[in-house]
Amino acid sequence: MIRTFRLWCTALALLALAGVWFPATAGPTAEVAADPVPRVQLRKAVQLLGVMSAHGTGFERSAFGRWADADFDGCDTRAEVLRAEAVGPVRVDEGCVIASGQWYSWYDDRPVTGDPARRLVVEHVVPLEEAWASGAYTWDAAKREAYANDLAAQATLTAVTAETHREKAGRDPAGWLPPYEASRCAYITDWVLTKLRWGLTVDFLEAVKLTEVAQGCPNVPVTLRSR
Repeated sequence: MIRTFRLWCTALALLALAGVWFPATAGPTAEVAADPVPRVQLRKAVQLLGVMSAHGTGFERSAFGRWADADFDGCDTRAEVLRAEAVGPVRVDEGCVIASGQWYSWYDDRPVTGDPARRLVVEHVVPLEEAWASGAYTWDAAKREAYANDLAAQATLTAVTAETHREKAGRDPAGWLPPYEASRCAYITDWVLTKLRWGLTVDFLEAVKLTEVAQGCPNVPVTLRSR
């Protein structure tokens, strides 16, 4: 099943109303941790992000480990995401290899049918390189691997076309947004929720862009999920 919150946000974005924006306040505070599942409006969530300069050196993909099989069902994180986001029947071969199926790439509004290995990439909404630069460089190996395999929050991982994944690379919203404009509100929502969930910061230009995009999005309540 497609992750319904993303589709809901995408639909709402078509009817978005501009709202009043207030100056940013301090970074993440006890407000996030006070309630196990606190809910705030999207623009307030943007304000909760801590603003710091990015740490631009030392990133290596290997620092985040590999796709894991956290529940020991034989399917790794990539396979779990492909199964969760399929919009039609999925053929699963031995070893939980996703051999074929139907998906919807919400970054670029494109259906994908057939072998996902050729056309789809399971990516981190907040790329690993970006996570590293915004705080993960201070984490131990276990926490970085947990981030890379975070299936507990729908905002962290998604399946998109290989083309949009390559175009995005490791850029934050100041440098890249989904080409399908109706998906941008859902995208920045996932971005903000992931950064808050993992205590990651934003740089100045990133904060400006998130603020700008959020102004044009429905100011809906979002759930801040702790780890």
